Amino acid sequence: MIHYSNRSIFHPATFFLVGIPGLEEDHAWISLPFCSIYLVALMGNATILVVIKAEKSLREPMFYFLAILSIIDLALSTTSVPRMLGIFWFGVHEINFGTCVAQMFLIHAFTGMEAEVLVAMAFDRYVAICDPLHYTNLLTSRVMGGISMCIAIRPALFVCPIIYLTCRLPFCQAHIIAHSYCEHMGIAKLSCGDIHINAAYGLFLVSLFLLNLVLIVISYVYILRAVFRLPSQDARFKALSTCGSHVAVLCVFYIPSVFSFLTHRFGHNIPQYVHILIANLYLVIPPSLNPIIYGVRTKQIRERVLYVFTKK
Repeated sequence: MIHYSNRSIFHPATFFLVGIPGLEEDHAWISLPFCSIYLVALMGNATILVVIKAEKSLREPMFYFLAILSIIDLALSTTSVPRMLGIFWFGVHEINFGTCVAQMFLIHAFTGMEAEVLVAMAFDRYVAICDPLHYTNLLTSRVMGGISMCIAIRPALFVCPIIYLTCRLPFCQAHIIAHSYCEHMGIAKLSCGDIHINAAYGLFLVSLFLLNLVLIVISYVYILRAVFRLPSQDARFKALSTCGSHVAVLCVFYIPSVFSFLTHRFGHNIPQYVHILIANLYLVIPPSLNPIIYGVRTKQIRERVLYVFTKK
């Protein structure tokens, strides 16, 4: 067993973030859509929050969860995109070890929170459509507070161990991360130590992530069954329209994120630049599209946005 006298051998002072491997010469062009999408995410989610706060009529649980989703989207995109743009525009590739670990934790935690709030929104729609008479009795302010605590605390608790699992790893020489942000397995693969525990725990987190998707799918199966039993065609259309916006958000969030997770572990034949591009996109596309989807497909939000920005 080799004993290291200098702790810097275990933890390098800095990591070097490559950006998009293989596309370094195109970073300036790649930055343009990322910057544009990020600005859309900032403006869109800020607009949703302003409208929900300003309009007292939007105090239903559905809009409460939408406000939480907007806050998480703002945090998730802001945790990752400015660092990407720093690489693309100014060549700021180096990142402090502690900052890298903090970014890793925040990205994974906020991703988990987004998955949790989508489960909460599916539960809200399930109660509203399948048991509307008990909607206000079930989703009380106390219940909403408990759900909000779970959304914030549960993912953070599950992600916390990866800080220890990462910090315990020895890093002998390699410090170049073939990515544009710090990600758990991307860091772990640089270690000269045993990373089997890291890989196993990473898969455990992915399984929890996919479990949320299963719960959402089950909720929507019951929702669709109840919708098609509604006697009124208008009622069915309204319910399907509301659920349609939720399903669109789910697809935008889960498809690229699951692809990225699985590619990082099993997609050895997929070009690295494709994987990294998609891994970047799933952090910026959902936060930018969520407010647009809800703004266009949710009548109350659409009307209130127009009202807030056109009233004198």
